[in-house]
Parts: sequence; C-alpha cells; structure tokens
Amino acid sequence: MRLALASSSPRRRDLLARIGVTPARIASPDIDETPLKGEIPRVYALRLAEQKARAVAREADEIVLAGDTTVAVGRRILQQASDAAMQRQFLELLSGRRHHVLSAVCVIDAHGQVRTRISDTIVRFKRLSEAEIASYIESGEGIGKAGGYAIQGRAEALVDWMAGSHSGVIGLPLYETRALLRAAGYPVE
Repeated sequence: MRLALASSSPRRRDLLARIGVTPARIASPDIDETPLKGEIPRVYALRLAEQKARAVAREADEIVLAGDTTVAVGRRILQQASDAAMQRQFLELLSGRRHHVLSAVCVIDAHGQVRTRISDTIVRFKRLSEAEIASYIESGEGIGKAGGYAIQGRAEALVDWMAGSHSGVIGLPLYETRALLRAAGYPVE
C-alpha cells in the first residue's frame, strides 16, 4: 500500500517522518482556499483538508493524505499572511490573547472511503511589544503561514501558554494522522 501526500509543505513531510511514514508520492493540490460566506473556522479547516485530498488523483492501491491548518480568533479566520502589513495586523490581534489552531486531516483510503479528524489547539501569545512584532516580521518567518507565525521557529518564544497538539500547530496533528492512517489500512506503528 502506497501513500500520496497532497501537500507541498516540507513541514508536513517532516512531521510524517516523526512517525516513520514516508510518502511514496507528493502532489500539490490546487484549490481555492477562500472561506465561504458565514463559514466557521472548524468547518472551513475540514472542508479544505477534504478538498485538498480530493484534488489529487488517487492511483490504484494508494491512500491520499491531506491537511489544513487554520488559525482562528473567535469566528474570524486568519489565513496565510501574504505580506508584512497582513502579518502585523495578525500579530497585533493575537498579542496577549488566546486563539485556536485547527488542524484538520483527511485520508482517502484505497477504496475511496473518506475519513477526517480535527485537532483544536488553544494558543496564547504573551502581550507583544511593538519591537517584538517588528523583529518577528523582519525575520520573514511568518510570511505564508496561517495567522502570520510559525510556532516551530522564533514564534515559539512568544507563546505564553498552549493546550493541545504542538504538531497540529506546526501543520499536521500526529495523533489524529496516525489514527486515520491505521484506520485506512496503512502500516504505521
């Protein structure tokens, strides 16, 4: 049985390696990630994970795995920061408060059955000074990341408190991923 990873994220490949999984094939799904009108963050994350998995053609005897990580403040979805101005806006919003990181996983097994799970991690940033925000933006680390930060880098030092899945905040909740792969018949310890 082969595994196709529907993601171009090197972080997801690295996370899979932590549980001894190496995809046989990697394919970048091309989907529209625009939230639907009135869509709540949990539904959004699950929808994107499933759309990413379905966007990659499944070959014979192959399992497709996809994920999506969404940062949310209340019902507000903070997408990937595309520039420094957006990143500043996100970091100012996250400063000194709790937010949710929803990491959804979708597995389509060799018979076409779709399985999904979601990890909800609560993260609280310390109150960020203007200098801390400017320094983090200058690092360039959070561009292209949901919520404008990467917890596996310098932003980890800005986290005051966290409850949930660290790997989920990075981009793939390993507990949920392992359970879905095993349910789909993929040999993972």
